[in-house]
Amino acid sequence: MRKICVIGVGYVGLVTGTCFADLGNQVTCLDIAEDKIEKLRRGEMPIYEPGLEELVARNVAAQRLIFTTDYRQAVPDADFIFIAVGTPSGVDGEADLQYVRMAAESIAETLTHYAIIVNKSTVPVGTGDSVAEILIERGKQPGVDFDVVSNPEFLREGSAVYDFMQPDRVVLGATNHEAADKVAQLYLPLRCPIMITDLRTAEMIKYASNAFLATRISFINEMAAICEKLGADIKEVAAGMGMDKRIGRAFLDAGIGFGGSCFPKDVKALTWMAEVNGRHPQLLRAVMDINRDQRRQVIAKLRELLGALRGKTIALWGLAFKPNTDDVREAPALDIIHILQNEGAQIRAYDPVAMPAARRVTQGITFYESAYAAAEGADALVLLTEWNEFKQMDMARVAAALKQKFLVDGRNIYEPDKMQELGMVYRGIGRGY
Repeated sequence: MRKICVIGVGYVGLVTGTCFADLGNQVTCLDIAEDKIEKLRRGEMPIYEPGLEELVARNVAAQRLIFTTDYRQAVPDADFIFIAVGTPSGVDGEADLQYVRMAAESIAETLTHYAIIVNKSTVPVGTGDSVAEILIERGKQPGVDFDVVSNPEFLREGSAVYDFMQPDRVVLGATNHEAADKVAQLYLPLRCPIMITDLRTAEMIKYASNAFLATRISFINEMAAICEKLGADIKEVAAGMGMDKRIGRAFLDAGIGFGGSCFPKDVKALTWMAEVNGRHPQLLRAVMDINRDQRRQVIAKLRELLGALRGKTIALWGLAFKPNTDDVREAPALDIIHILQNEGAQIRAYDPVAMPAARRVTQGITFYESAYAAAEGADALVLLTEWNEFKQMDMARVAAALKQKFLVDGRNIYEPDKMQELGMVYRGIGRGY
C-alpha cells in the first residue's frame, strides 16, 4: 500500500485523492481551508461532482482516505506528494502561483525522507524547476532528497471520476526517469497509455490540449455567426464536418462559448507565456475574442425580439458553465446577467444545482425552485446550460407560461420547427432562425 498526500481539495485534488484511495492506496488529503476539511470529515462535499460523494464515503469507511489541515501529519509519511492547488489568473492573464509556492514551502519545512513531489495543478512551463528550487532554498533537512514530476490533469468537471478511472492517457514529465516510472506505477491498475517526457514538455501538453479544445469551440462559433447570415444550420454543418475522421465531432457544438476554471484561464496563461517570450499568439487572442462575443449574441437576439430591455422580465435556465457541475466560474450566464441588469431587465433564474453558487456572486436576481416557475410570466426565456432536465421539459406548458413566447436557445438543444409549432418565436445559435 503506497502512502499518498494530496494538497488541495478542489475538483482536481479531491477527485485525485479519492480515486487513488479507491485503487487501494493510503491517502491523506490536505487543505489549509479548515471549513472544507471539516465538511469532508462530516461527509459533506465542498463541490458538486456526480459519484464523488459515494466514493469518498466508501474510502473513508475503509480507512484509506483521511482529511487534515496539518502538513506535519500528512507529509512525513508520504511516498508521493501531489500538489493540486488552484492557479487562478493574475492581472495580465498569467497563472498566479502563490498557492503552489506556499505548498512547496510547507513541504520543504516538513519533509523528513525521500519523496516524489508531483505537480498536478495546471502550472506554467518551468514551474517544476521552480518547485525544486523552492524545496532546496527553504532548507529541507540534510540528507533528505526528492524528485519533482509533472503530472497534468485532464479531468472534466461533471465527469471527473470517470475521467480519472478511464483516462485517455496519463502524462508524466521528469528529469529523473526513475521517479516518473514510480508515479506511473500508481496508474498501472487503470490500464491506460502512459507517456513519459521531460518536465517542461509535460507542462506544455496540458496548455496545448486545452487551448486546442477551446479553439475548436471558438471556430464552430465563428462558423455559426456566418451560418446565421447565410441561412445555413450550424448543427448540420457540424455533423457533416464531424464525419470526416480527420476532424471528428467532439467540441463542435455551437453555443454561447466556453467557461469554467480551465479553458479561459489556460488560454490566457498560454497567451501570456507566449507574449513575454517574444511570440505573437494571434490565434489564441482570437479564440478569447470570439468566446467573449458569443455572450453578446444572446443580448442581441433579445433586443431583436423585445426592443429595449429595460423593464422586461427574462427567464434564465442554467447558471453553471456546463451541465453536471455547480461551478459558475467564468460561466457565460454571469456575463449575460451583468449585461441584462445594466440594461434594466429583471431576471428570473433556475439551475438544478448551481443556484447556491450563483447567489454568492450575483445580486438582484430572483431564483426559483423549478424551471417552470422561473418561466412563468417572463417576456423571454433564455437557455444557457444544456442540463438534461431542460431537454425533457414539457415545452407546451412552458409556452403557455411565458408572457411572450420568445425562446433564445443558447445551446441549440431544441428543434426550431417543434418550437414554432408550439407558437414560440425561436432563436438559436447559427441555425438560420
